[in-house]
Amino acid sequence: MSPIHQVQFHTSFPDTSAAIDRRIPEFAPAHISDEDKYFRNHEPPAYLPEIEKEIEQFIQFHKENTNRRIVLVTSGGTTVPLENNTVRFIDNFSAGTRGATSAEYFLENGYAVIFLHREYSLLPYSRHYSHSTNCFLDFMTENNGKIEINSKYTEEMLLVLRKYNQAQANNTLLLIPFTTVNQYLYTLKSAAEKMHVLGSTALFYLAAAVSDFFIPKSRLSEHKIQSSATVDGQLQINLSQVPKFLSRLVDNWAQGAMFVSFKLETDSNILIQKATTALERYHHQLVIGNLLQTRKNEVVFVTPNDSHWIKLTEDEIKDHIEIESRMIPEVIKHHSEWITQHPN
Repeated sequence: MSPIHQVQFHTSFPDTSAAIDRRIPEFAPAHISDEDKYFRNHEPPAYLPEIEKEIEQFIQFHKENTNRRIVLVTSGGTTVPLENNTVRFIDNFSAGTRGATSAEYFLENGYAVIFLHREYSLLPYSRHYSHSTNCFLDFMTENNGKIEINSKYTEEMLLVLRKYNQAQANNTLLLIPFTTVNQYLYTLKSAAEKMHVLGSTALFYLAAAVSDFFIPKSRLSEHKIQSSATVDGQLQINLSQVPKFLSRLVDNWAQGAMFVSFKLETDSNILIQKATTALERYHHQLVIGNLLQTRKNEVVFVTPNDSHWIKLTEDEIKDHIEIESRMIPEVIKHHSEWITQHPN
């Protein structure tokens, strides 16, 4: 039995060769010139050709052998390095819970998953233990000099193990890492271009927390910023806006696919309005809105035609039901309708 395919790159290693008012309008979407300018001025990760090969083989396998739908799930936050030889960086708040959990439910519903994730963030299946409040040793016990699973956790762990083994046997999960926003953008673009051959059966589930701002490579300090570089004890950093490539993703990189993006806010009064604006601006089919304070218990689905909430009941919350178990079947329903309306 072959293991789940984890591409072996450590994206958190630097490439040595080379407070916002949310009520204001969103930045305008990037134009072709913005896209060209970014990729012209920023080099791709050195490992990108190998990742492209892995993605292409994964897509070809399922296209020729299983006819499964393929979903690209993005997960976790991107970093913005402050130096080329990176010591300091700006990070985004995200452990990858939404993406890793959603990926599991896509797999359970027959999809093959390309999981584009922040390195060392939560992963499907191992998420149940890797970031647990319990030490992993708490799941084990000793019996006659041998290690065994603590009987208290046996049933739950067996269920997770069986699902993991099924994903292994069916070759339905491809793990692709990123760390920086530049790595994310290049890998997303490459993956989308490879998935173009799938047409409407391809699904993009964009749950990653992507940085809004970055420091262009031309302005990066080569080495660690010294404390002597401060002015009156203050470090001043000028950040540029990350071009909004989502419309290019829809219109150019993967035409015909269905796109689901997320809108996280902290103000309930603007959530649906922000989600609707994003839907119209980037030509997506579905935007899932959630509030930081209640994101684990309720979300709102915003489509061109309507909006409706999915909320866990008090009993479901007490029973530790994951809201993704309700979300993903609903997303799949929308995807099936999209395929019907746009046959390949």
